[in-house]
Amino acid sequence: MNLSYRIGWIFFRAVFAIYFRWRTFGAENVPMNGGVILASNHASFLDPPLVGAGLKRGINFLARESLFRFPIMGAVLRSWNVVPVDREGGGAKGLKNILDRLLNGAGIILFPEGTRTKDGQLQPARSGIGLTVIKSTAPVVPVRVFGTFAAYGRNHKFPRPHRLVVKYGRPMNFEALRAEAKTCDKMRLKAIYQQVADEIMAAIARLEPKAD
Repeated sequence: MNLSYRIGWIFFRAVFAIYFRWRTFGAENVPMNGGVILASNHASFLDPPLVGAGLKRGINFLARESLFRFPIMGAVLRSWNVVPVDREGGGAKGLKNILDRLLNGAGIILFPEGTRTKDGQLQPARSGIGLTVIKSTAPVVPVRVFGTFAAYGRNHKFPRPHRLVVKYGRPMNFEALRAEAKTCDKMRLKAIYQQVADEIMAAIARLEPKAD
């Protein structure tokens, strides 16, 4: 963690502890070194800092490329390890940035659902995360956040003091599907991307807001 990231990390941990009475489980499942994909459900703008604050290693985040056009904001985002992506997060440039960071040993948060839930329930996974997983060599840690929709969902103008919980699952590896993806046809390749995304989402759904 650089100085700017550490300051933000300390700040968010304090806010989550005092205002939201947060709890974390399974942080030891996340490797302290090397590339890793943290695949989390997405219910609120609170999710990225919540997932990152629960870990003692620096994590990379995603943000719209347009936000980097503002000099001060752009400088802060870069210091917080934020990856610029297009609005949908699926552009070739954004994917390359993500893969480069994973290759260089970074951890990065991705949301299989693609966007925040509208009703607090888990949504189907999109194939985009499957593509990223297959093209990388990083393990995938499923993550589930609880309480962020009630605290700061789409319909809330300000965060409410609601209990937040984040749970990190055991790492998932996709060596067999990565090997198959190197030789299969395009139709099967697309199916593999969705299969990986569905398996990750199922792992997220199995996580409960309590320790094993």
